[in-house]
Amino acid sequence: MDILVQPLNRILQAEPGANLLEVLLRAQVPMSYSCMSGRCGTCRCRVVEGDVLASGGLEQRPLDAQDTEVLACQTYVTEPCTIRIPEPDEVVVHPAKIVKASVVAIEDLTHDIKRLLLKPAKPIEFSPGQYVQLQFGPELSRPYSMAGLASDALFEFHVRLVPGGRVTGYIAEQLKVGDAVKVSGPLGSAYLRRKHEGPLLCVAGGTGLAPILSILRGIAAENLQSDIHCYLGVRSPRDLYGLTWLQALQAQNPRLRVHVVVSSGGDPKLHRCGLVTQAIEADHPDLTGWRAYLCGSPPMVEAATQLARQRGMAPDHVYADAFYSQGT
Repeated sequence: MDILVQPLNRILQAEPGANLLEVLLRAQVPMSYSCMSGRCGTCRCRVVEGDVLASGGLEQRPLDAQDTEVLACQTYVTEPCTIRIPEPDEVVVHPAKIVKASVVAIEDLTHDIKRLLLKPAKPIEFSPGQYVQLQFGPELSRPYSMAGLASDALFEFHVRLVPGGRVTGYIAEQLKVGDAVKVSGPLGSAYLRRKHEGPLLCVAGGTGLAPILSILRGIAAENLQSDIHCYLGVRSPRDLYGLTWLQALQAQNPRLRVHVVVSSGGDPKLHRCGLVTQAIEADHPDLTGWRAYLCGSPPMVEAATQLARQRGMAPDHVYADAFYSQGT
């Protein structure tokens, strides 16, 4: 049967029941993938026409997933269909790994956010903006975004403590320097698109700053030439952190503008007050040709996604990573 692959406009032949990702790879179609088990979300694509059998769920935490989105590694061809894949020049292939790491430092960033530094026994390749699964012990596992780069000697994570959370409670009260942690990944498709040279909108809510920092650090490391507007939104002044890092990145890159927005109890002399989406709405009447990286709480990410689309940004150019607490 025929599979039409857009935007390449190539027609591939496949047997009924064939795995979609295997068909694409055999035909040397440029396609991102990592874990091959339906967990990482990097092989997401869209079924434009026809039906397929999708056996896996989307685990990349997208808020804007449509019914036509599938994971190629968990999808099987049942009839002729048309598949839309991500832009060929944005392909990343980071084979999923499981490595041991040891705790180097646990630091307070705010009243309820800790900075966790791990030294891996072996490196893990990942793209800026991706995340990994950290396992501290049996039934003590949770995804956390990288704040640094794959070339760093240490892995950096920002952990918000959840009241009554099993994993975050363990990190706050029992985890200590020298302890072993299992790191699995990379995961996630909200990673830095290096080929894009147009303007960028980066929005971080709370610990969503971690993957945004990774993206900004990746841009700086590769000297990418994009105009960047970075919005950091927090609930109150005591939730602010990371300003020193952002200021250092701004000093490196004059094309980076940082906007701090406090929703409650803020001082208008020090930062902007209100919702982060209100600040974006006031600053950018037209986002046509832009790309966005949105990381933080689901309500913030959803509101920012809708605003970006309303202002002309293409849906495929909104890369969202919503942080669900999962009660941990």
